[in-house]
Parts: sequence; C-alpha cells; structure tokens
Amino acid sequence: MVNQKILSIFAPRFSGPGVKQLKKQEDRMNTLSYKTVSANKNTVNKDWVLIDAENQTLGRLASEAAKLLRGKHKTNFTPHVDCGDNVIIINAEKIRLTGNKWDAKEYIRHSGYPGGQRSTTARELMAKKPGAMVEKAIKGMLPKNRLGSQLFRNLYVNVGSEHKHEAQKPKKINLNTIR
Repeated sequence: MVNQKILSIFAPRFSGPGVKQLKKQEDRMNTLSYKTVSANKNTVNKDWVLIDAENQTLGRLASEAAKLLRGKHKTNFTPHVDCGDNVIIINAEKIRLTGNKWDAKEYIRHSGYPGGQRSTTARELMAKKPGAMVEKAIKGMLPKNRLGSQLFRNLYVNVGSEHKHEAQKPKKINLNTIR
C-alpha cells in the first residue's frame, strides 16, 4: 500500500501515470481485503429460543437444538467459542420415536464395578425421567470437551408446556418450517 504522506511529498515529481496506477492498485486492495470476524465471549449475541417438542422425532429435534446451542446458524460462528443461543425445550414427554425404538432402543450405563452394566429401554426411561431422552440425544451431538459441557448448560428441557424463563422473552421456533 502506498502511504498518502509519501504521495503528497513526491507528487510534483511523480505526477505521471505511475501515481494513478498506484492509487488504483491501493483502491483495489482496500476493496478486496476482508477481515475474518472471530467471536469471543464479549462480542457474542446470545438469544433465547423456545422449541416445542410435541410430535417431533427425537433425532431431528436433537440435531436442530444442537445446531442452535453451538451457534452454527450464525454468521460469526467460531468453533472454539460458546456463540450459540440458550435453548428451552417444552413438552419433552410428547416426542416421537419411529419404528420399534420404544422397546428396542437401549440406554446403557455402568456402575464402575465388575458386572455393573445396566440397561434401560426407551419406554422405561420415558416413564422414569421424561426429559432425559431429549437431554441424552442432544448431549451426544455436542463436542466432547469443556466447550461441550459449557454449551450443555445453555439447554433447558421441560416436561409440560410451562417453563420458568418467560422473563427472557424467548423466540418460538417451529422446526417444521426450518427445513
């Protein structure tokens, strides 16, 4: 880039076509140089989003919620920063599973002792903890590191249509129209 001070000093000597070419080149470089915007926790704009899980398929709901939590829908997405939205899910007990998954899908856990592996079907888990299926599905779609743990704290799964975040004025999103 040509310094303006240098141009003003040498303008009387170099007033030919070379100076005009240098100015054109400088203008072209200014229009082509874009800055990559990298978000940080101070510049991130976090919104509140409400998703109704009634009659939604579990995996499709979880993938959309994970995208919103991660912030992949934003133009200033930065992979190592929590730039996603706060997501509230209501009616978590009214999700759908396709096929025979209510009886065939198993959730496995281990106590840490020999022979301590336990399994639960989706139907049993829904009867015991209705929101746990949605939480487990979304958590499995987030990064497996400290950032993933931080993102998971921005998720609020509620059984029933009531939630305690009315003061944040969440924006309702219809997952059927996103696709």
